Amino acid sequence: MSALLALQHVGVRRQQRQILADIDLAFEAGTVTALVGPNGAGKSTLLGAACGDLAADSGQVLLRGAPLHALRAGALARERAVMPQEHAVRFAFSVEEVVAMGRLPHPPDLHRDTGLVESALDAAELQALRLREVQQLSGGESARTTFARVLAQDTPVLFLDEPTAALDLRHQERTLRRVRGLADAGACVLVVLHDLNLAAGHADRIVLLEQGRVAADGTPAQVLTESILGRVYQQQVRVLQHPSRPVPLVVVV
Repeated sequence: MSALLALQHVGVRRQQRQILADIDLAFEAGTVTALVGPNGAGKSTLLGAACGDLAADSGQVLLRGAPLHALRAGALARERAVMPQEHAVRFAFSVEEVVAMGRLPHPPDLHRDTGLVESALDAAELQALRLREVQQLSGGESARTTFARVLAQDTPVLFLDEPTAALDLRHQERTLRRVRGLADAGACVLVVLHDLNLAAGHADRIVLLEQGRVAADGTPAQVLTESILGRVYQQQVRVLQHPSRPVPLVVVV
């Protein structure tokens, strides 16, 4: 099976510093890949290069076998949706209006557009907030609004940069279960996570970054080992079997 998305020898430099070096990764439809690693490892930079928001200094990114940079903005927005770390909206749009922005790259279709916006509002539990101005939202409510906009965009590839960082326990689980459902329905999802246990519980694959390079790449059980995590994070951990899921559970010693 050919990869839906591929990074070939991708490198990114900023102010003479190598942020990413020789990244070779391929991603298939129907999968969730979690990008994890210490602060400054290059996770958000990798996500930015993969989605086309950040130009690589070397190598290339291919989407469906074609160079990502060759796609115009509208065509790219129909192929991939991006949830950035920063969720602030500087204008007094309502929650519903922000979610509906996800439909702008697509040809107008009132019935389909309305259905997708309503479904996204339901999925993010935003119906009660739909008329509230986004500038009045809490951090978690703002994150859920951005996630709903990504859902409404309805693209085959999704890039999510720390989507659970501002969320409470319930909404962390709801968000990642929704992400898992999208992948099971055929989407290709790349998600930056700091919580290794959330990554283990919902991702098919974990890419562990260290100083701009891939330190480990594989299933949660292959990557989340005591030796690998201890070396990369410089922190002793215990890796146990989750009591109710067939996944590893990482505990700080």
